[in-house]
Amino acid sequence: MSSLAAARADNFYYPPEWTPNQGSLNKFHGQHALRERARKIDQGILIIRFEMPFNVWCGGCNSMIAKGVRFNAEKKQVGNYYSTKIWNFTMKSACCKHEIVIQTDPKNTEYVIISGAQRKTEEFDIEDAETFALPADEERGKLADPFYRLEHEDKDLQKKKEAEPVLVRLQRVSDARHSDDYALNKALRAQLRNQKKRVAEEEGVSKKLGLGIRLLPATEEDAATAAGMKFSSKFERNRKEKRALINSASIFPGSSGSSTSSVDKKRLDLGSKRRKIKACIASELLTGGFKPSSWSKSSASF
Repeated sequence: MSSLAAARADNFYYPPEWTPNQGSLNKFHGQHALRERARKIDQGILIIRFEMPFNVWCGGCNSMIAKGVRFNAEKKQVGNYYSTKIWNFTMKSACCKHEIVIQTDPKNTEYVIISGAQRKTEEFDIEDAETFALPADEERGKLADPFYRLEHEDKDLQKKKEAEPVLVRLQRVSDARHSDDYALNKALRAQLRNQKKRVAEEEGVSKKLGLGIRLLPATEEDAATAAGMKFSSKFERNRKEKRALINSASIFPGSSGSSTSSVDKKRLDLGSKRRKIKACIASELLTGGFKPSSWSKSSASF
């Protein structure tokens, strides 16, 4: 960016026709210092970035809008609580462009939904959340009574005595865990090294088996499942057939059994070709090369 463009971007560029008696640059250009954010400033409305203070349900599409989601909202004053101004924020939801109106409540120090949404009620158990219950408004008023305050302090001291052994034990456990940083770091690094070695060994076993995925360590359940599986003994049957053909064939090349031996040889060649086709189809299915077609299924069934 050139120096002239940078000066224009920072609003420091004074054109030749500008004179000091014409006032500021904003007055000279006939615009507000906040530019587009102040396009409704004559109506008392300022465009700001508003952050949702709590989880709400959208009134248009019933979608949840999470706490912290930001909107371009129109901010305007709608009243006063004593000397504190009450601000009104109007925005549109991103899910369905439904208008949401939220207003400040200085009396209760919170935000109130006027229209367009519904606050999500979130209740939790104090014991599960491991927090303390805040005193109610009635108890806060009673604390002004010295006798009630004295009784309240005695109950708090009793709770402190009951919880003190648990806190001391937790502190001791925390101190024991974090007393030696070097030992903790050493144990963690040893655990990571053992994990890397185990992963490398599993990958090596997978490569030896010709698999592209890492196999998990074998378990007793896997061994029991594998022992219960039964496969057809085609290998033994083919071996017996080959042995029978060899025994029945003639040892002399020019004998009458040559025609039968040639037929048996062709049969053996055809069987070996079929086994090769089955092996190719199985490898392609394992690697995800193609989906089995009707032809491959029919050829695999031979």
